[in-house]
Amino acid sequence: MLRGLATISFFADDVEAAGGWYTELLGAAPYFRVPGPDGGAVYLEFRIGDHQHELGLIDARFRPGAAGSGEPGGAVAYWHVDDLEGAVRRLVSMGARVHEEITERGEGTGFATASVVDPFGNVLGVMTNPHYLQMLASR
Repeated sequence: MLRGLATISFFADDVEAAGGWYTELLGAAPYFRVPGPDGGAVYLEFRIGDHQHELGLIDARFRPGAAGSGEPGGAVAYWHVDDLEGAVRRLVSMGARVHEEITERGEGTGFATASVVDPFGNVLGVMTNPHYLQMLASR
C-alpha cells in the first residue's frame, strides 16, 4: 500500500525565515511557493536529494491538531498511495483514527493528503502525489 516517501511537511510560524534557513542548508531555493494574503509565503516546497523528494514548509496555522492540545503533531511524512480514500479506510479499519481528513492541495493538481494516528500514537501521512508517479515513469 505505501509506495514510497512522497513529501515531508515541516511547520513554521515564519515560513519565509524557515525558507531562508533551508535555502542556505540545501544550497537551493524553493521551486514552488504559495503566497498568503500579506504576500509572505504560507507554503514553500523544495525538491531535495537523489530522488528529488519533496520538503514542504507550511505556515504553522495549518498544522493538523492544535499545538499544546495533546494531539500528535510536528513533521508529517507523507507516503504515496494509489487510492487515497481506500488507504484511509484500510488504516481506520485496522484501528488508526483520522488525524487530518482527505484534503485537496491545489485545485485540480492531483495532490491530496490525509493523515491518521496509528494505534501507537504515531502520525502516518498518506497522499496522492503526481510528482512521485512522474519520477517513477522517468526511470
